[in-house]
Amino acid sequence: MKAERIYKVILEPHVTEKAAMPTGDENLVVFKVANDAKKREIKIAVEKLFKVVVENVRVAVVKGKTRRTRNGVGRRSDWKKAYVRLAAGNDIDFSVME
Repeated sequence: MKAERIYKVILEPHVTEKAAMPTGDENLVVFKVANDAKKREIKIAVEKLFKVVVENVRVAVVKGKTRRTRNGVGRRSDWKKAYVRLAAGNDIDFSVME
């Protein structure tokens, strides 16, 4: 994988209450990723960017909602999120990141 692709795969951490619930015991981190990203690319990108060991990656495509506006019916874009399980002893602390 090319070095430029690493920075295009991981878009941002997905920090919500629901995403934070399983992280206590399972060492799980959730990221918003590019729609065309593959599991292997996500694993390599997380390992190189955050210098951690990744055990496995699960992905889910979140379908965009249909919304009514004053101009008619609109639709939000679909997006992909990745559940990344880190190996024991590894951790990513988003509070110290810029």
